[in-house]
Amino acid sequence: MDEHTTPPTPDAIEAAIGNLVEDIANRHNQTESLAIIGIANGGIALAQSLRKRIGEKLGCKIPTGSVDIAFHRDDIARNPIPKISSPTDIPVEVDGADIILVDDVIYTGRSVRAAINELFDIGRPNRIELAVLYDRGGRKLPMRPDYCAFVRKHTDDHQVEITLDPENPQNHAITVS
Repeated sequence: MDEHTTPPTPDAIEAAIGNLVEDIANRHNQTESLAIIGIANGGIALAQSLRKRIGEKLGCKIPTGSVDIAFHRDDIARNPIPKISSPTDIPVEVDGADIILVDDVIYTGRSVRAAINELFDIGRPNRIELAVLYDRGGRKLPMRPDYCAFVRKHTDDHQVEITLDPENPQNHAITVS
């Protein structure tokens, strides 16, 4: 097996998150209105980890929130809104903000589109950038991450699941089935 078929180790995942932190911090070391927003539910843990580490690197507190995409999904007729969801919670004024939108996996691009629609329902950001841990290919919409740790191509019948454990990075896992 090569690096594209073998799932990354917990150490590789932790290092990749560190690389995301470096890239985002380097680009935004002068940004005054930075906020990190995780796409519920997959992007929330990564967003919180990025917020903490980027804040430490830049020496500031970075507001972090979450965006619920349930009402903007284009497949709502086939997949009803789940009973358990995380409501949109954005602790800053969206108008004029520079937002790093975060998700664990990007696939078709539909979740990102829905998240952007939710953000624009609230206000008009200055800029939105996308950070993802894992790009599995298979885009159906023209969405591409600005920051990405792993790029692997998978067929449509594969599922990619990510587990991030902020308390113990040795429990980080990426499972492809």
